[in-house]
Amino acid sequence: MTGVAPIPCKTSQPAGKPRATAPAVTLRLVLGDQLNPHHSWFGHVDPEVVYVLMEVRSETDYVLHHAQKILAIFAAMREFGRQLRAAGHRVRYVKLDDPSNRQAITGNLDALAVHYEARQVQWQQPDEWRLDRALADWGASHDLACTAVDTEHFLTGRGDLAEMMGERPQWLMEDFYRQMRRRWQLLLTPQGKPEGGQWNYDHDNRKRWPGTPPEPPDWRPTHDHSALWAMVEQTGVKSFGNPQAAAMRWPVNREEALQCLDAFIDTALPNFGAYEDALASEAPRLFHSLLSFALNVKMLHPLEVVQRAEDASRAGKAPLAATEGFVRQIIGWREYVRGIYWSHMPGYDAQNALGHHTPLPHWFWSGDTRMRCLHLAITQSLETAHAHHIQRLMVIGNFALLAGLDPKELHHWYLGIYIDAFEWVELPNTLGMSQRADGGVIATKPYVSSAAYVNRMSDYCRGCAYDPKQRTGDGACPFNALYWDFFARHADVFQDNPRLRMVYRQLEKMPEDQLGAIQQHAALVRRDVDRL
Repeated sequence: MTGVAPIPCKTSQPAGKPRATAPAVTLRLVLGDQLNPHHSWFGHVDPEVVYVLMEVRSETDYVLHHAQKILAIFAAMREFGRQLRAAGHRVRYVKLDDPSNRQAITGNLDALAVHYEARQVQWQQPDEWRLDRALADWGASHDLACTAVDTEHFLTGRGDLAEMMGERPQWLMEDFYRQMRRRWQLLLTPQGKPEGGQWNYDHDNRKRWPGTPPEPPDWRPTHDHSALWAMVEQTGVKSFGNPQAAAMRWPVNREEALQCLDAFIDTALPNFGAYEDALASEAPRLFHSLLSFALNVKMLHPLEVVQRAEDASRAGKAPLAATEGFVRQIIGWREYVRGIYWSHMPGYDAQNALGHHTPLPHWFWSGDTRMRCLHLAITQSLETAHAHHIQRLMVIGNFALLAGLDPKELHHWYLGIYIDAFEWVELPNTLGMSQRADGGVIATKPYVSSAAYVNRMSDYCRGCAYDPKQRTGDGACPFNALYWDFFARHADVFQDNPRLRMVYRQLEKMPEDQLGAIQQHAALVRRDVDRL
């Protein structure tokens, strides 16, 4: 067992329940995003250990979740419990509709500790601050030996990023990424240099998809979770989005996740890099891996995933630029944002550096907007619980930032809607990278664009009610006026940013009446955002 961290516990005995003198069991809590059968916990069978998995309302209800997210996690948890039992382990699985379910993790631990006369309770470190704090507080209030162990999943510790970056004024992901490549000896020559002579091939990975090569067939398994969904509905859990209960397309165990990994490497990785930023209305998946759910619930380990990609590249089955882009997403960005999260929590979720407070428009829950790019990205999210990073960042997030939508509301929406969204990875991406609500901790500039970017990278503007080339007037794409208005409104924050000099030079050259018309139009858009 690695990373053992004892939790201070009270020594007083709870009233009314004397401690048994005979040896009692150890309870080991497994959370819904800790479904790693290769964890050292499961290396041998111990009859005095009971593994506890539980479906609870405290986890379904802390934000409004997409129906598929609830279903996929519960289905994967049930499958994990079944596999543990098949391997000979003792398992206590608390279902959502169990009459004894107290609907909170700590409440159920109270009851189970008494029921099993447990002498100790162990858990793998939660990846979300709220659960980490709740379990630590629970352990400190009980007469039990409480221990938190490492999940054995990530390639860095919670504090590694802060230690690496030290006193630098900004923690650039590129610096971290290069250190990770060196640490794990990925895509390096025998001399320790980056393969191909470059660390980053991002400039080669920005092509619009012309329609060929074709999007590969969906390799994910199909499951019928109709009975599980009926139970979820009967318990009164609120959700949104299409449950697709009879045809769910997300893996529920490691074997299925490995099959998805193999299919991605064989059929999509060769074209992933070139088109990783592309948007296509008829090919929403394009060449993306869709492995983030399996990774984030720990069915797959990040190192095995990137090593498979590296092997494919060295075997000539995928271009180096595609492989490097994929590796960067996993050992670079994924580990980096986790380090940001643990370095800045608690309190990171409350930041709103630009003072944006406009509520989310109703069409975030329906996709019912005439802006075709937003309609497509949001409708896809509602239907599939998934959208790739450009849809999240440069369509939905771009609009939210330009329109001044409330970043915390947006954070809750992203956390709820996406199958792979857990706070450690979603919060820095939304509040930091997308909305710059953290004041620039992550991004050196705001990630915004006018309609030109969406039009260049996609077919989303085709047939839209709004003209991507028009700035003002009826039919003008809202992105255009919002873009210039955003920089004019926030000039005190951004005008000295060296990466934005061109933007402010253009603003300075813009005739006063033209800028006034743009700002007036942007104000109308922001006022009537529900009607777009």
